[in-house]
Amino acid sequence: MKGILITNAFMRQGSFARMRELFEQAAQRAGISLIPRVNTDFMLMPPSARLKVDFVLFYDKDIRLAARLEAMGLPVFNGAKAIALCDDKTLTCLALQRAGVRQPDTVLCPQTFPGLGYGDMDFLEGVGAALGWPMVIKEGCGSFGQQVYLFHDLDALREKVRALAGTPLLFQELIRESYGHDARLNVVGGRVVASILRHSTDGDFRSNLSRGGGMAPYSPTPAEKALAIRACEALGLDFAGVDVLFGKDGPVLCEVNSNAHFKTTLECTGINMAVEIMRHIAKRLGE
Repeated sequence: MKGILITNAFMRQGSFARMRELFEQAAQRAGISLIPRVNTDFMLMPPSARLKVDFVLFYDKDIRLAARLEAMGLPVFNGAKAIALCDDKTLTCLALQRAGVRQPDTVLCPQTFPGLGYGDMDFLEGVGAALGWPMVIKEGCGSFGQQVYLFHDLDALREKVRALAGTPLLFQELIRESYGHDARLNVVGGRVVASILRHSTDGDFRSNLSRGGGMAPYSPTPAEKALAIRACEALGLDFAGVDVLFGKDGPVLCEVNSNAHFKTTLECTGINMAVEIMRHIAKRLGE
């Protein structure tokens, strides 16, 4: 069996290199030839090209490239549509709403355009009344918690929304019971295979490890597992990192990551997500 591992040419941090290494090692153990490539390698690929491989492991967010490879008839893990739904949190929210997956109460920001902005921002008063304070605002596209903000009053919210005019945004209620901590459930092939508890170490409402948060192995409840698996099914994902909040009435879906980093999960739990993903791909292709 032969496949291609595609990552982003411009992501050169150590954690990305380590994940590529883990995938190559896991493939070798499974008897799979895995060729590492980056997205720029395919820029000049003609429409008539045919790649002589059995599958593509797509660990990037270059959705258009993933779609091109699918158009060639190649199995792509994860697929272009699933990655696109995860890459924009506003689209994630809509897909999960349709599937009945429990999320924080959410309001999508009305669209405007860069340079045009919001002449009238009275709609934010209704958002505040609906969701209460403090309130979370998220940019549609973002990673590592860097495009997620917490606001305590209308004036600060107005200023931020004005600055982000033209960017897809959503507003969400703050799940107070989960302030500063959540669980990352790693799902592969419809199973939760590894989980960690993440917690802020500086009092921030976000628990992202990239912000210096702490972690510990975690045993999710049946309800948390069911929520994570249902979210992956709704988004069409073969594998994902699913972030779950601890609501007062049970688990609440926070975010879904189509190509989640797993180096810290390996360090914390001893479970290698690369091995689990390669096993899943081999099983799917065998079927």
